[in-house]
Amino acid sequence: MTFVVTDNCIRCKYMDCVEVCPVDCFYEDENMLVIHPDECIDCGVCVPECPAEAIFPDTDKAATDDWLALNHKYAQIWPNITQKRDPPTDADEMNGIKEKLSQFSEKPGIGD
Repeated sequence: MTFVVTDNCIRCKYMDCVEVCPVDCFYEDENMLVIHPDECIDCGVCVPECPAEAIFPDTDKAATDDWLALNHKYAQIWPNITQKRDPPTDADEMNGIKEKLSQFSEKPGIGD
């Protein structure tokens, strides 16, 4: 099992999860995070830390559907992030908006 970041992270990117991850398996683009499924140790400490409630176990197929493949693909491309930074200024406004995949960006974040 692994944990998967889903669409509610898009344009929220709070990064509370990054701060608690014991193995630094988060990677970032300009407006969301992903978890590298091969690095995740399935501890789940990131789940309750996510204010956007965007992280789910991959066993929750209804929530993670195509997101596992997206997490795997982009975790190999985007920079690793291990330190929490401020979220986007409109994060609270974007939190809870449904189906944000159209706002997904492939542009890498800045990493650490």
